[in-house]
Amino acid sequence: MNKSVESDYAGIKDVRLYYEIAGAGPNLVLVHAGCTDRRMWDGQFLAFAQHYRVLRYDMRGYGNSSLTTGSFSNRDDLYHLLEFLSIQQAHFVACSMGGLAVTDFALEHPEEVKSLVLVSPALSGYPYEGPPPHPVLDLIAARQSGNLEQAAEIQAQIWADGFKRTADQVNAQVHELVRQMSLDALNNQKDAIKETGFLMEEPLQPPAMDRLERITAPTLTIAADVDDDTVLAIADLLATRISGAKKAIIHEAAHLLNMEKPNEFNQIVLEFLGEI
Repeated sequence: MNKSVESDYAGIKDVRLYYEIAGAGPNLVLVHAGCTDRRMWDGQFLAFAQHYRVLRYDMRGYGNSSLTTGSFSNRDDLYHLLEFLSIQQAHFVACSMGGLAVTDFALEHPEEVKSLVLVSPALSGYPYEGPPPHPVLDLIAARQSGNLEQAAEIQAQIWADGFKRTADQVNAQVHELVRQMSLDALNNQKDAIKETGFLMEEPLQPPAMDRLERITAPTLTIAADVDDDTVLAIADLLATRISGAKKAIIHEAAHLLNMEKPNEFNQIVLEFLGEI
């Protein structure tokens, strides 16, 4: 690891969260997706650290962070991590499940949010329609049965490859890293996911879907054209209902667009932050 990177564990309530910090300047926090860990930001961490003091971390049950059987919420963990690190305000760049957590966090702690970049966003309270696609049902079954190698491969197919591409269009390097991050997380979580297949956290009440208009921080949502249509719909919704929000589309990429198109992604984010 780069010698200028600080790495350690933060004791947060009942878990230890692994984190890394690099750079100097305004605080910028990177929050990973539910199929990855902090390593999904390898193409951003040191690049953004040329302009900001960048924090990336593993959510509980992911990467190097621990997991307990008690109730939790990722937004609450984030609050306590920032408190532990004496970070009073920051810019946030968050992907998928991480975007859901950060959006919820922004509603509970608006004074701590300088801006939001919501990547391939999920949203609490969003009314998902219809049955899940078959690969998602296969994933749930594999996770519940303890077939973690199969589950990790399916997660990589869903999130790294996407449903709209042929095998020759897939980024093999991104696929393999997502598969490995997924497998690491599944091994961490295997005892906790036997019933539902997923970690169950305390939902925000009322959910973010019902009060997006209350978000006042400058917001950018970024989606990819090869991602699932529901994700694109959520990106549209955020851009429409959050006052002044902007939207960017990255082409020829799937859910983890920052991993596939790091240079384009970094330029979009840095230009947005530079205007604040």
